[in-house]
Amino acid sequence: MAKLTVRDLDVRGKRVFARVDYNVPLEERDGKMVITDATRIVETLPTLKLLIEKGARIVLASHLGRPKGKPDPAMSLRPAGMKLHELLGKPVEFANDCIGDHAEKVVASLKDGDVALLENVRYYKEEEANDPRFAAKLARFADVYVNDAFGSAHRAHASTEGVARIVAGRGGQCAAGLLMERELKFLGEELEKPARPFVVILGGAKVSDKIKVIDRLLEKADTILIGGAMAYTFKLAHGEKTGKSLVEPGHARTALDAEAKARKLGVNFQLPVDVVVATAVDTGKRNKKGKPIFDFTNIRTVNGNIPDDAEGFSIGEETAARYAEIIGSAKTILWNGPLGMFEDARFAGGTNRIAKAVAAATRNNGAKSIIGGGDSVKAVNQAGLGDQVTFMSTGGGASLEFLEGAVLPGVAALTDK
Repeated sequence: MAKLTVRDLDVRGKRVFARVDYNVPLEERDGKMVITDATRIVETLPTLKLLIEKGARIVLASHLGRPKGKPDPAMSLRPAGMKLHELLGKPVEFANDCIGDHAEKVVASLKDGDVALLENVRYYKEEEANDPRFAAKLARFADVYVNDAFGSAHRAHASTEGVARIVAGRGGQCAAGLLMERELKFLGEELEKPARPFVVILGGAKVSDKIKVIDRLLEKADTILIGGAMAYTFKLAHGEKTGKSLVEPGHARTALDAEAKARKLGVNFQLPVDVVVATAVDTGKRNKKGKPIFDFTNIRTVNGNIPDDAEGFSIGEETAARYAEIIGSAKTILWNGPLGMFEDARFAGGTNRIAKAVAAATRNNGAKSIIGGGDSVKAVNQAGLGDQVTFMSTGGGASLEFLEGAVLPGVAALTDK
């Protein structure tokens, strides 16, 4: 059912509690935390500018990282407030807490069209617990509730669900922001009755992570193209050797069942015919997270069995060419999950080829191309093609759950039109 949006609201002089997703990447430079990618902040600007134009008194709330229920200066939203000030070209008041006296003062000082940003809501463990008392404290800042944080909408947290329930309970309106509206449109409405041929590209690490999506999309898609590490579980299910590749032996039956359902429904279900493999060698070094750093030797492309000492890291050129040809005739494209370890240039070729094919189909064939969040978006951006697809979702886990057909608590809490 369609949800109320910010376009439908009369908010002049009202406090609008807007849940945004400012969980942006930060790194320390010269003793300061600096935002390395402000995309999530930029994406909220249309909603904020509309609310400012409508005369709202805007109170922004977000989480950042995993501070485990206590303040952590490395996860403060202050840099996000500074970046938002720069992007909006107007002051953004910053409250050094999300509840309490200072937050109360900041919110009370707002005039029509003003913007304030509260400190990280996850500084309190009650946020993720959706504690009703904590939600009530946040709801004190809300005459109207707006959710523009699709990436957090699959979590029933205080700021994503609890506050909305309280506002609605006292007769207030709960609406989707413009970004949330676009997410629901492209991941929902556009895929309900897609223009055909409808081609789905699915990658990522595990069959178990994607099987619900595969199962649901088999009932809608004309073609499903499989890549990424989950392809090796399909190879294993067919009796092929997978070397040291990431596989899920316990899901071999799951893979075969998916293929059987595709045959029954007449869906063209494609698996890689060649794979780029390499032998991983532990360098003895560790990254910033303490995980081992590997080098890769004897990089080559194989058809069929993967050698015992090797691991698969990407679809091969033949597969990429075959997939690109299929994508070229598509009218609707959904892509969720990269088709290899695209972060490493040596294994990025297959994913980049697919990104170019998706962009070309959008440009030349008028296809609607929808990139389903997370690493898929990173891959398209890395290929420099982010502005050449129809829509890129800001949600990782939220996109996946929504495509599975799950009810997202943050969406369900919004007012129906």
